[in-house]
Amino acid sequence: MCGIVGIIGTQEVAPRLIEGLRRLEYRGYDSAGVATLDGDAIERRRATGKISALEARLAAEPLGGATGIGHTRWATHGIPNETNAHPHANGRVAVVHNGIIENFQDLRADLAAKGHAFASDTDTEVVVHLISQFIAEGVDPVEAARRAFGRLQGAFALGILVRDRPDVLIAARQGSPLAIGHGDGEMFLGSDALALAPMTRRITYLEDGDWAVLSTGGATIRDLEGRLVNRPEQLSNLSGAMIGKGGHRHFMAKEIFEQPQVIGDTLNAMFNPAARTITLPALPFDLAAVPRITMIACGTASLAGMVGRYWLERVARVPVDWDLASEFRYRAPVMADGGLAVFISQSGETADTLAALRYCKAHGQHCLSIVNAPESTIARESHAVLPTLAGPEIGVASTKAFTTQLVVLACLTIALAKMRGAIDHETEARLSSALTEVPARAAEVLNHDERIRAIAQSMLTPARDVLYLGRGSSYPLALEGALKLKEISYIHAEGYAAGEMKHGPIALIDESVPVVVIAPSDPLFDKTASNVQEVVARGGKVVVFSDPEGVARLRDLALDAIALPAVDPFVAPILYAIPVQQLAYHTAVDKGTDVDQPRNLAKAVTVE
Repeated sequence: MCGIVGIIGTQEVAPRLIEGLRRLEYRGYDSAGVATLDGDAIERRRATGKISALEARLAAEPLGGATGIGHTRWATHGIPNETNAHPHANGRVAVVHNGIIENFQDLRADLAAKGHAFASDTDTEVVVHLISQFIAEGVDPVEAARRAFGRLQGAFALGILVRDRPDVLIAARQGSPLAIGHGDGEMFLGSDALALAPMTRRITYLEDGDWAVLSTGGATIRDLEGRLVNRPEQLSNLSGAMIGKGGHRHFMAKEIFEQPQVIGDTLNAMFNPAARTITLPALPFDLAAVPRITMIACGTASLAGMVGRYWLERVARVPVDWDLASEFRYRAPVMADGGLAVFISQSGETADTLAALRYCKAHGQHCLSIVNAPESTIARESHAVLPTLAGPEIGVASTKAFTTQLVVLACLTIALAKMRGAIDHETEARLSSALTEVPARAAEVLNHDERIRAIAQSMLTPARDVLYLGRGSSYPLALEGALKLKEISYIHAEGYAAGEMKHGPIALIDESVPVVVIAPSDPLFDKTASNVQEVVARGGKVVVFSDPEGVARLRDLALDAIALPAVDPFVAPILYAIPVQQLAYHTAVDKGTDVDQPRNLAKAVTVE
């Protein structure tokens, strides 16, 4: 969602704020702005649209000053326009804010009654006026900020400039992530470490309820009662050079083609090649003793969890519940004593997933997170972490994060099955060996890129509606394929369990509706083939992803078919995720949409 960057130092700050904001573009935004302390005045520049528009504004109207804050906004309260863009300011205070102030209407009414005039429709502007009101009452600006934080309800990460205290930058966190960066004679503030990577690798993550005062000499962190708290300084593994496109047209393309490497990196962290076994890191609970697993995530990560449910129940023989994090708490689910809750998130900051984690902890569950950011809030609040080693993923539509999540879930499945005695050593070795083949087979899939591009251009780009079908562990991939197409091409698409065709979706089939079928040669292939025949009989145009054997059997029915490498059915979901990503990517490129930053979407969803 929204992004924050802040700097207090000795150099001209505006160009550095822009650099930090560029590294936050992946989060999704509709406007951007910066504010600086220049002498005894707060100055700001804002623009709707891309950061390039803000740069143009700054070129025409430069900003001076060595202390400043910047923001990329994803609209929640108020339409995307310059008036609602951050930073919000009134001459005395400037604020950037991620999250939602839930009681802003009550605060706004109270402040308006005291004579404050509001310029925007946002919830954020109340923070500006609330701090200003306390200062007007004679309260020291830092104390005024602390009192204001205590009045706010909801989720927020805040960066604050105060005209009367040019020597400090104030920050606060409740619910939304915020990190402090340590420099030499300068300090930094960012939504995440990636924004600060070119400037520092020394990072301190604020916890909920923390607020901090940054100066050129360091940072002081306190809780809402004003007590000093100690948060460790960590060395981030991110570098300033990690977000280039590597010669590709889009980040999404680069990240699709990185999958053989990152799948191998993630697997190698848990695979023992000598024993041909999977070894998980030490866990603070007995994994084999868990009576039930609850799989919780949002979006693409939830579909990785759905694949994991198929694997864990079928191979490890443990019952698994699967839930969307955004709905989980509202069922008030009954949790099994000593159960395991698995949380999957690329960013590790997904608000709904974090709330579900806290619910599970409060109900006595062991909490295990699968995240791509081991320093994230979800990782820090979990009892144990299984990291994905995907590296920074900039494209909003998840690709390499998804496949590495699947790798981790496959490793978890094999390890748990062995612990529970559900598989013998021979089966463990077979499944583990099948996993080790995936990086090489993924590279082979990428060789079909031009063929998939041609299919996308001829069949999907002209379509208004597309259906995806799959059975068993291919069903979540049908859902994922449809989600990817919707996200970046804006074509309506739906994924269905192939066996559900006759229960409604078959009514949509005609010659104008492409049907993408995911059908590896597994025990369910024959049933899927029957569904393909039903589609063809009604004039549907079928694209099949299968292996050479499956393609040979369906070639006469399909308008087009791609033969993927033959692999063990256990690992097929990892491999078959890649061509549905390519199909969506090439369709979006052909339609001319913004592939890396599709409209209305954000990479890290940090508000409910």
